[in-house]
Amino acid sequence: MAPLDWGLGHATRCIPIIRGLVNAGFEVVLAAEGSQAALLQTEFPLLAILPLEGYRVKYSKHPRWFAFSLLKQLPRLFTIIRKENLFLKQLVTKNKFDLVISDNRYGLYNASVPCIFITHQLNIKAGFRWLEKCIQWINYRYINRFTACWVPDIQGEKAIAGALSNPAKLPAIPVYYIGLLSRFQPEQAEIVYDYCILLSGPEPQRTMLENILISQIASLKGKVLLVRGKPGSKTINRLSDHVEVKNHLPGESLHKALSQSRYIISRSGYTTVMELLTLQKKAILIPTPGQTEQEYLAKKLLEQGYCFSIKQADLNLAEQTKLVKEFDFKKTECKVFDPETIVDLLKASV
Repeated sequence: MAPLDWGLGHATRCIPIIRGLVNAGFEVVLAAEGSQAALLQTEFPLLAILPLEGYRVKYSKHPRWFAFSLLKQLPRLFTIIRKENLFLKQLVTKNKFDLVISDNRYGLYNASVPCIFITHQLNIKAGFRWLEKCIQWINYRYINRFTACWVPDIQGEKAIAGALSNPAKLPAIPVYYIGLLSRFQPEQAEIVYDYCILLSGPEPQRTMLENILISQIASLKGKVLLVRGKPGSKTINRLSDHVEVKNHLPGESLHKALSQSRYIISRSGYTTVMELLTLQKKAILIPTPGQTEQEYLAKKLLEQGYCFSIKQADLNLAEQTKLVKEFDFKKTECKVFDPETIVDLLKASV
């Protein structure tokens, strides 16, 4: 199983599936690099992790150049996709794998073995309708090379990802809506932190948001936990007496911290959204500037009353946390993926 290296979210959301496979008796081999590999090694220390080059997408510092920055990188991304396809071909020949599960890695398909593709973005937002149609054509051209597609959402009007996961036209291969992928289940816990800040996503935007939040963190009243989203990092800067800083928290520790927090401040990455909605936590979402998917999700969830959202350019914690306390948060009931159903899902898919 291999996740995309687009922040930590793709690796994180693979965890419930990996747990299901391990508990069902499958021998699981993972493939990743960098912080994704570090996270998965922490969660599954007994599983082998093969080194697999990531897409290493570079973000522009300026939102208006976000789409152009990605388009400029497409030739290199297509080259990496071809390389990972060759990588898989060699592995299948050598190791006789029975199944491949790819989270948004487009080259991990092979005609000799069932290959599952995981994505919540069947429709990729790009800001222009003509461009979205072009991107969807390319997206489906790759997805249709797989055996089946798993979508971490529900089908229909109540879908959390909305038009992203429920486009008018589906891929030609079988598509299964498997529910939200979350490592956590809701639990009652005594509130310890007034705010838990979760940093995530690719650079340089992760660091840019961290710097903004650190400059304003003194205005937050009460106890604050800052999780920097940097597994493997050894450097921790002390901020103030009311702020506790962690570079990374493994699954159970993060679950406990989130359960003990009154409000969560984070990016509007889909994996984070799935986990916060599963835990029924009150969240303040800050979409990555220029990242159309996160901007769409943040706006949609604000309109539905599931989460509060703020643009990064407008961030003013002192004022906006007052508004959050008056916001009428609504709870959502949505199917969550059950790892114990993995065998039945595989039988249906392959």
